[in-house]
Amino acid sequence: MDSSSHMASLPEDATEEPSQQRTHSDSAFASVPHRPPTKSSSEKYAPLDWSLYFDREDDVAIPESNDVFHVYTAGTEGPVVFCLHGGGYSGLSFAVSANKIKEKARVVAMDLRGHGKSSTENELDLSVETMCNDVFAVIKELYGNSPPAMILVGHSMGGSIAVHVAARRSLSTLAGLVVVDVVEGTAMASLIHMQKILSGRMQHFSSIEKAIEWSVKVGSLRNIDSARVSIPPTLKYDESKKCYLYRTELEKTEQYWKGWYEGLSDKFLSCPVPKLLLLAGTDRLDRSLTIGQMQGKFQMIVVRHTGHAIQEDVPDEFATLIVNFISRNQIGPHGIVIPGLRKPAFSKP
Repeated sequence: MDSSSHMASLPEDATEEPSQQRTHSDSAFASVPHRPPTKSSSEKYAPLDWSLYFDREDDVAIPESNDVFHVYTAGTEGPVVFCLHGGGYSGLSFAVSANKIKEKARVVAMDLRGHGKSSTENELDLSVETMCNDVFAVIKELYGNSPPAMILVGHSMGGSIAVHVAARRSLSTLAGLVVVDVVEGTAMASLIHMQKILSGRMQHFSSIEKAIEWSVKVGSLRNIDSARVSIPPTLKYDESKKCYLYRTELEKTEQYWKGWYEGLSDKFLSCPVPKLLLLAGTDRLDRSLTIGQMQGKFQMIVVRHTGHAIQEDVPDEFATLIVNFISRNQIGPHGIVIPGLRKPAFSKP
């Protein structure tokens, strides 16, 4: 969930003024170089298609249910980087970074229940247990009983799901865990403010372009290209109101929020695979994580000049960090490669 609290509505018709043609002046000090006209808001914030970044999209139907999960995939070689987005986002939150990660690994990004283009019987059941089961079900449908080596990457709420999936220890080919900007202490403390933050957002948009523009101008996303591809699937058009609303009704899922984050630090530390924690600020470690980091139980990197959605704000840097994590831990398509062993190992503390 994006916890940016500095949110204000934009004027509906805000556009950028084209620069005026300057008249020539005799004074060298008075002359100003002519600038070409800037793009209008509608061009600058026009949606971008998923196919610019991912290779394909698919619907994964889960047997014996009416649940269908939408997944985006990229790359053909290496281990699978399986991406889980935050509350209110979608799989396309990882689009721009996936375009670079796919040079070294395969990327799968799913729309979680109640999000993006996924369709489920109960869109509001965002409990940790249900979403973990969804992830296992999608992995089984994609790969059967012999999935390739997998690195779970989760942002915010998705980071919690990634940790819970890893902690179950039933994904035999899990080779790494990357958690993006979520720490138990900070997340639990912020929950009391979440309803106010959600209701404080602009609730309706006359166009998708306006929604993209708003997200960038209030700072919830800082990269225009990422916003242009990731914002559209977070919206739905309301025929009766003749405007765009949020696809995910997060305010109706409050009963599950505490379960996302309670006990998360100890669960994260208990996962028996290489771990990376990416943070947008230095003040977010709680006691368990501080001790764990001092003991070398995980790698932590603070990413500067970014907001909560690190993978969107600095996608190239994020992609490099993921690729370096894979390389540093020698994770190949079949697991962690340990020199001297013929077979890769799948559980390295």
